[in-house]
Amino acid sequence: MLDVVCKGTPYEIGYQHGSAAKAEISRSIAFYASLFIETSNRQWPQVLDTAKTFDVEIQRKWPRYREEMRGIADASGHDILDIVAINVRTEIAFGLFTDGCTSLYWKTEKRALLGQNWDVRLPFPHLLNPPITASEHKLTRWLRQWMPAQQENLILLTIHQTNLPTIKVVTEAGLIGKIGLNSLGVGVCFNAIRAKGLSAHHVPVHLGLRMVLESSTAATAIATLESQGMASSAHMLIADPSGAMGFECTSTTFAKLGMDARNRVAHSNHLLLEHPGVVDTRWLGDSPFRVARITELAQRYDASTGEPSFADFSRLFEDEANYPAAINREVQAPGKSQTLFNIVMDLNERRAVVRLGRPTEVVETAEMSF
Repeated sequence: MLDVVCKGTPYEIGYQHGSAAKAEISRSIAFYASLFIETSNRQWPQVLDTAKTFDVEIQRKWPRYREEMRGIADASGHDILDIVAINVRTEIAFGLFTDGCTSLYWKTEKRALLGQNWDVRLPFPHLLNPPITASEHKLTRWLRQWMPAQQENLILLTIHQTNLPTIKVVTEAGLIGKIGLNSLGVGVCFNAIRAKGLSAHHVPVHLGLRMVLESSTAATAIATLESQGMASSAHMLIADPSGAMGFECTSTTFAKLGMDARNRVAHSNHLLLEHPGVVDTRWLGDSPFRVARITELAQRYDASTGEPSFADFSRLFEDEANYPAAINREVQAPGKSQTLFNIVMDLNERRAVVRLGRPTEVVETAEMSF
């Protein structure tokens, strides 16, 4: 996995990102262009027209992020709107992109453990670039061609900024915010929610993830997001060594899910709390199963050891009950989702382990630490 370290002004940070991950950014743009066609029947020029609205708001309200994206664009040889588009992809497609995943926080006597599997929808073969022909349309061939390329678009990104915590994330190349932790022990995981509603005047989800990682505590991160408002629906599991909160948001509402009696928070891909006036499509029918299943697995440790190790916690994400639509997902047909990576963090120790691939079929392992 490409390891990119950036420092300096926002533009310099973006330029270093774009220069180091130039090929990966081009592949990410091509991948999402194919998914926009599939999910919303939009060609890339139409996507860029929509991105212009968000670009105006980002320049006005969050110019530092706009400068970083401008640096990425200049260094990678893309138009600024290409970079804005992939950073606001969730909002442009009204939540149709499928960051399906299962996340868990567990504070024990010794550890503050946070983790998730990140699942992504694999595109139909005819939408790939280059496309797979009808004669080649075999699932194994398709996976062999697509999966390594998409995994190569994931990077480890470290960002050093003046007067802000240092950030370490695993992200898709070209995105300025995703899943990870900072030097103060604040961490965040992300679950896609497909509830109706959009506000171009509020914070896009991936910029919101970046804001969390620039915060000194989980509480200040949540307060920042509430003060800004969110552009679309999502769940962020926001944590630090003292505890965690499940932060559900839509374009009009917020709701906070606190820790249970065993200091745990679990979430998947549907709203667990009440959001007046909001319609949750529950786009993944297995989402209720997965959140119940990971809670059940955690409870088994209560009955046995009661204090999971880092390795014990990591194994929770290997579970294949309800296969293939499991916590550890495996694709069985084009257009379905598969686990692309797993990340587990110990916020007390300020470290994370990333397993690329399904956690039972690991392609590569990388560690991020402070």
